[in-house]
Amino acid sequence: MGARFVYVPVLSRAAPSWQGRTGRVQDHLAELVPANAAAVVCGSPAMVDEVCRRLHDLGVTDVQADAFFAQPDPGPPALPAQALGPVAEVLHHLKYGLFHLLGAFSIGMALVGGRALPIGLLGLILVYVAGDALLGDDTTTPVYRAPRLLTWQLWSALPLLAFAVFVSVWHVSTGDAFGLGAWVQGWTGYDAISARAATTSGQHLALGVSTGLMIGLLGTITAHELTHRTWDPVSMAVGRWLLAFSFDTSFAIEHVYGHHRYVATRHDPATAPRGRSVYAHVVISTLRGNGSAWSIEAERLRRLRHPVFSWRNRFLRGHAMSLALVAAAWAVGGGAGAAFFVACGLWGKALLEIVNYMEHYGIVRDPDTPVQPRHSWNTNRRVSSWSMFNLTRHSHHHAQGEVPFHLLRPYPNAPMMIQGYLTTILLTLIPPLWHALMTPRVLAWDRDFASPEERRLAAAANRESGRVGFLRG
Repeated sequence: MGARFVYVPVLSRAAPSWQGRTGRVQDHLAELVPANAAAVVCGSPAMVDEVCRRLHDLGVTDVQADAFFAQPDPGPPALPAQALGPVAEVLHHLKYGLFHLLGAFSIGMALVGGRALPIGLLGLILVYVAGDALLGDDTTTPVYRAPRLLTWQLWSALPLLAFAVFVSVWHVSTGDAFGLGAWVQGWTGYDAISARAATTSGQHLALGVSTGLMIGLLGTITAHELTHRTWDPVSMAVGRWLLAFSFDTSFAIEHVYGHHRYVATRHDPATAPRGRSVYAHVVISTLRGNGSAWSIEAERLRRLRHPVFSWRNRFLRGHAMSLALVAAAWAVGGGAGAAFFVACGLWGKALLEIVNYMEHYGIVRDPDTPVQPRHSWNTNRRVSSWSMFNLTRHSHHHAQGEVPFHLLRPYPNAPMMIQGYLTTILLTLIPPLWHALMTPRVLAWDRDFASPEERRLAAAANRESGRVGFLRG
């Protein structure tokens, strides 16, 4: 009762006939806004930051803010969408089911045990590497008439991943949780319990590597898509639980509200500077990313006038979800099962940081300009695109982060990775080889993609990175 709404337009680019206020809105706040006002701020990140700071200085505490982190690329448009016939549309829906097949394959590996574990892991790697190398690019942009089916595919990743991890933890345990081994023998005649007992430590290592890959593939990549749908509470809940398997629910905070805002700048934990090794990046990005997520969440709660240490804190709730999964692994496999799950989850988290490393490695951006498609490395390789829900079309994703995966389009002139995702991941693990291959690409990016200000930033980055061998790559 008694609240008063005042509308005062301020135009930064006014016609000569305009008689109202002109200039920057933040320069008029002291005159227009009383200390007891409530403010809603939206616009470019730089403007939002400055307005919020000015409001704070004026004593305004009730502030809601939403920064627009990106704009569509003003350059050449992405490839246009294509209408499909009924059969072709079904096939295009089914291609995103590749991740279901990979999940089912990993479950089968864990149940068979023994030599099937390293052989299956090698086969999984070969499917990705050879498939991307031999099957070429997928640049199709079909129009999907049943996008809800694609959302259900994303949601199905949670029960699939939960069962895959359960089977893996069961395999390193000594009991028969939920009678899984007895059930398998009753239905197939295969003695999975005896096969489990005969599995060697080296074969268990292969199981751990493949389980971590599944946590990254089924969990993190799917969650990346879902947690961008901030308007959909079901997708957000499923995405956060998927991230809990890799102890990384903070990703849903920092990635959406931090990374997409600061990508390719010094403020972004996920962007690897020139010359950094992937092993250093995994540690640095993890620590800085969690710190950024905490700061973002704490600021959100302060704006809403809620205590930082409370059940409303999504950062704390997320880590509690991960602890609940550790407790579930302990219940299934005891201490060994819990330790195995933690190791697999941390490997899954490391995979995320490796992907971050290769998606923006060495790229620089003028922080006063919006994110553009040139600020991400891309690939259109077919197997990577199908199994990773078009994460490979990273330029369009960063240009318009709210666009769902099935509407992402390949930008024909975007910077391109060395190969598909898993092939590129493997290359990052050998730093001398990585730098030898990527240094020419980064220098070509400076020449072909960078704006004049970004060329200045790139020259400074090259001087700094020369101390760690970048220019000798």
